[in-house]
Amino acid sequence: MAHDHERFKQDLSELDAGFIRVLEDLIDALIANGSLRLTDLPPQALEKLAERKRTRQRLQGALNLISDDDAIL
Repeated sequence: MAHDHERFKQDLSELDAGFIRVLEDLIDALIANGSLRLTDLPPQALEKLAERKRTRQRLQGALNLISDDDAIL
Protein backbone atom coordinates (compact mmCIF):
# COMPACT_ATOMS: atom_id res chain seq x y z
CA MET A 1 0.00 0.00 0.00
CA ALA A 2 2.79 2.44 0.92
CA HIS A 3 4.62 1.39 -2.24
CA ASP A 4 1.55 2.28 -4.34
CA HIS A 5 1.30 5.66 -2.64
CA GLU A 6 4.96 6.44 -3.43
CA ARG A 7 4.48 5.32 -7.04
CA PHE A 8 1.42 7.57 -7.41
CA LYS A 9 3.44 10.49 -6.01
CA GLN A 10 6.25 9.79 -8.47
CA ASP A 11 3.78 9.53 -11.36
CA LEU A 12 2.20 12.84 -10.37
CA SER A 13 5.60 14.53 -10.16
CA GLU A 14 6.46 13.31 -13.66
CA LEU A 15 3.12 14.55 -15.00
CA ASP A 16 3.64 17.90 -13.27
CA ALA A 17 7.04 18.32 -14.94
CA GLY A 18 5.52 17.73 -18.37
CA PHE A 19 2.61 20.02 -17.65
CA ILE A 20 4.94 22.79 -16.51
CA ARG A 21 6.68 22.61 -19.89
CA VAL A 22 3.31 22.88 -21.62
CA LEU A 23 2.51 25.99 -19.56
CA GLU A 24 5.88 27.53 -20.44
CA ASP A 25 5.25 26.93 -24.13
CA LEU A 26 1.73 28.35 -23.80
CA ILE A 27 3.03 31.50 -22.10
CA ASP A 28 5.67 31.90 -24.84
CA ALA A 29 3.00 31.49 -27.55
CA LEU A 30 0.67 34.01 -25.89
CA ILE A 31 3.51 36.52 -25.61
CA ALA A 32 4.56 35.92 -29.21
CA ASN A 33 1.07 36.60 -30.57
CA GLY A 34 0.53 39.63 -28.34
CA SER A 35 -2.23 38.15 -26.17
CA LEU A 36 -0.05 38.39 -23.07
CA ARG A 37 2.64 40.82 -22.00
CA LEU A 38 5.39 39.95 -19.56
CA THR A 39 4.26 42.93 -17.48
CA ASP A 40 0.90 41.16 -17.02
CA LEU A 41 2.61 38.52 -14.89
CA PRO A 42 3.47 38.99 -11.21
CA PRO A 43 7.19 39.46 -10.42
CA GLN A 44 7.41 36.04 -8.75
CA ALA A 45 6.10 34.34 -11.88
CA LEU A 46 8.53 36.27 -14.07
CA GLU A 47 11.45 35.21 -11.89
CA LYS A 48 10.41 31.54 -11.96
CA LEU A 49 10.00 31.62 -15.75
CA ALA A 50 13.37 33.31 -16.18
CA GLU A 51 15.11 30.81 -13.90
CA ARG A 52 13.63 27.84 -15.79
CA LYS A 53 14.70 29.35 -19.13
CA ARG A 54 18.25 29.95 -17.84
CA THR A 55 18.45 26.42 -16.47
CA ARG A 56 17.14 24.91 -19.71
CA GLN A 57 19.63 26.95 -21.75
CA ARG A 58 22.53 25.79 -19.55
CA LEU A 59 21.37 22.19 -19.91
CA GLN A 60 20.98 22.54 -23.67
CA GLY A 61 24.49 24.01 -23.90
CA ALA A 62 25.89 21.15 -21.83
CA LEU A 63 24.23 18.60 -24.12
CA ASN A 64 25.36 20.29 -27.34
CA LEU A 65 28.21 17.93 -28.21
CA ILE A 66 28.72 19.34 -31.71
CA SER A 67 28.52 23.08 -32.07
CA ASP A 68 26.91 24.68 -35.10
CA ASP A 69 30.39 25.85 -36.22
CA ASP A 70 31.88 22.34 -36.30
CA ALA A 71 32.09 20.66 -39.68
CA ILE A 72 30.23 17.38 -39.96
CA LEU A 73 32.01 14.77 -42.05
